[in-house]
Amino acid sequence: MNTMSLQLAFALEPWLGRQGTWVLWLLCAAGIAALVLGADRTVEAAVRLARRLGMSPIIIGATVVSLGTTSPEMFTSVTAAFRGRSGLALANGVGSIICDTGLIFGLSCLLASLPLDRFVLNRHGWLQLGSGVLLAGICGALALVAGGIGTPGPEHAAEWVVLPRWMGAGMAVLLGVYLWLSVRWARQRPEIAADLSAQADHVPPPRPGAAAGAAVMLAVGLGIVIAGSNVLIPTVTVLAERYRLPADFLGATVVAFGTSLPELVTAIAAIAKGHKGLLVGNIIGADILNVLFVVGLSSCAAELKVPPTFYYLHFPVMLSVLVLLRVFIQTGGATFRRWQGLPLLAIYVGYVAALLTLAPHLAGH
Repeated sequence: MNTMSLQLAFALEPWLGRQGTWVLWLLCAAGIAALVLGADRTVEAAVRLARRLGMSPIIIGATVVSLGTTSPEMFTSVTAAFRGRSGLALANGVGSIICDTGLIFGLSCLLASLPLDRFVLNRHGWLQLGSGVLLAGICGALALVAGGIGTPGPEHAAEWVVLPRWMGAGMAVLLGVYLWLSVRWARQRPEIAADLSAQADHVPPPRPGAAAGAAVMLAVGLGIVIAGSNVLIPTVTVLAERYRLPADFLGATVVAFGTSLPELVTAIAAIAKGHKGLLVGNIIGADILNVLFVVGLSSCAAELKVPPTFYYLHFPVMLSVLVLLRVFIQTGGATFRRWQGLPLLAIYVGYVAALLTLAPHLAGH
């Protein structure tokens, strides 16, 4: 995240404050569209470059593709952290886990019979649950040390629990361990990496001299993602102030859904093309990366304050969908049952309803 882009983002907010609400929503949609487009271009360019540099499909599938699809969440949260919007940064990561697991996986489960691959789910699946428990556990321990979770309302932000940078650095180390494990496990099951690489099936084999072009395309894709995040964050901030809503409300709903669109598009494409294993793996990998990659790098960028709403709403809902999915895995057979999508979707709908109910009261503090 370069200094010039941040300065432009800060300069944009006063101008946004003078615009009509419909203009803000239009810019919000444009920012989300830029994130989705940039993520698609980033993944395609990264795969081209990786192939040109001789990387194996295992490494491409286990690292390049998964990191590329979560790049919108990462850049958006890091931008929010740099701008001092820690609630929004954290809500994007946690809200994306809830959206990916509750909405996208729940809906996909209803639409198709999804495979229950024990090899993947007894490895990555436990890390998925463990990463969520780790984040909630760290924040819970910090609240115990601080003597409480603080009082809702931005005017009481000085009382809130703070996630220090060194903990973000620890998550970044765990990210490296997770990527190493992903490559190791993929070597044991090469078809998994081949399935992951199916997202880039349309990428032609590399031509001589294509590395430079792929590098330029990669830079362009990342530039689009950065530009989208620097438009989206100040726009959402102004919208939250205009509607008198807490920043984490829009972060956990509008921003989280928007940055999860690559996972939603991947899920739809996976069902249409018969790559159902890809759908399951992508959701699980995205949940892990939303903690270690998104929240981890955001808290490296700046200390994140944890609003009280995370303790009585966001974290409990996140853990609920992760534990419920784990129960389905442990008690299932060769496939997930379609009815299992219903309780996951119900939790997501109830979560959004709770946010809509609580938001006006929280704004009043």
